[in-house]
Amino acid sequence: MRKKMALFRRPKYIKVTVSKKKNIPGGLWTKCEDCGEIIYNKKLEENLYACPKCNFHFTLGIKRRIRTLLDKGSFREYHEDLTTLDPIKFKGPKSYKDKLKNDQKATNLREAAIVGTGLIHKKKAAFGFTDSGFIMGSMGSVVGEKITRITELATEEQLPLIIVSGSGGGARMYEGMLSLMQMAKTSAALARHAKKGGLYISILTNPTMAGVLASFSSLGDIIIAEPKALIGFTGPRVIEQTIRQRLPKGFQSSEFLLDHGLIDMIVHRKELRDTLSGLLDYFGQ
Repeated sequence: MRKKMALFRRPKYIKVTVSKKKNIPGGLWTKCEDCGEIIYNKKLEENLYACPKCNFHFTLGIKRRIRTLLDKGSFREYHEDLTTLDPIKFKGPKSYKDKLKNDQKATNLREAAIVGTGLIHKKKAAFGFTDSGFIMGSMGSVVGEKITRITELATEEQLPLIIVSGSGGGARMYEGMLSLMQMAKTSAALARHAKKGGLYISILTNPTMAGVLASFSSLGDIIIAEPKALIGFTGPRVIEQTIRQRLPKGFQSSEFLLDHGLIDMIVHRKELRDTLSGLLDYFGQ
């Protein structure tokens, strides 16, 4: 009599001992926003927060940018006590006053701009910086006033003026028409600076958009941009929805704008100090 064979055999289980995985500290790696590369934070810091694979430049806050650009300890801030008011008593899902308090706490800044004087390779210049971390670096009455005052100081003291723009917000509409007035005010101050023979170098970083681009940041005698920065008046998605057409590849990138004549050069962040120093030498500043 033939024995019946089982269709399925009971599998033999092997006991496996899994050791507990050692905890890996968080915050050691950063993913590149452009190419997706996973970068060791120490290596990213050494490369001044630019991706070593694709050259994408991460956004820098004002204080870190001052440390990477100017001679150590040379920066002297001006007008640090200027504080934004609430001229039109803006009301929305969040009030303007609440928005200001939240961003002041998050960035440890009073406003989206810091201005002052400092040295680059021992050469003195007047500086302005805007920070996209503070209400997207938008230009309200205080930002406009600071940029205007540092421009006037550069004119009076015959200093070269360098402004690093990082504004994705343009004019700050929480302040209504007063924010739009800053475009004309800063532009007029720069016109007086130019009339006196002053040098103005504008540096565009990711992002530089809207009313800031349409005023002081596009008026430089020399306009420098960081690689792969988003630069434009209106965002590409809004433009496509408006004109119902696909935009060219790389539209509003630094590289696209260099090809089309809006900017003069693209400079890696690691080379920016030497480039600025060379320009100041060339123009006898």
